[in-house]
Amino acid sequence: MSIFKEQRVGVLVDIQNLYYSARVLHKKKVNFGALLKESVGDRKLIRAMAYGIKTVEGLEEKFFDALGKQGFEVKTKDLQIFPGGAKKGDWDVGIAVDAIKMSKNLDAIILMSGDGDYLPLMEYLQGTTGCRVEIVAFVESTNKKLMETADNFINISENKKKFLI
Repeated sequence: MSIFKEQRVGVLVDIQNLYYSARVLHKKKVNFGALLKESVGDRKLIRAMAYGIKTVEGLEEKFFDALGKQGFEVKTKDLQIFPGGAKKGDWDVGIAVDAIKMSKNLDAIILMSGDGDYLPLMEYLQGTTGCRVEIVAFVESTNKKLMETADNFINISENKKKFLI
């Protein structure tokens, strides 16, 4: 399926995946507003959702508010801290469930993450719903098979001045 102006698009952002990749690879922060604008283009944005983890300190609240002002619906959940100090916080299943639910009303889903765990989701959406699945991530930290299978791939590292702060 090609990109055309009348496509209905949904954007799903794995905040942690992009945040840590930007920090480790380029010592910068992601300009999520610029990524949203670039990835959707002239198409019809139906919904943009960003998934984040809340820490005990709550330092990320201003960031989540800023995302909301840029047009993202922000979903958060608390960081899990296990006995012994291990920490876990990811949205993989939540993002997958939302993508499947939304795919019935969309022509394209833009997934902002390089996590290879999303490969079965991508293949399911492409094969079952006929939805385009596009990936926006850093080439250096993106699963190779995810890039190959995507209908389009935007490499954030290719335009650091535009996509990083």
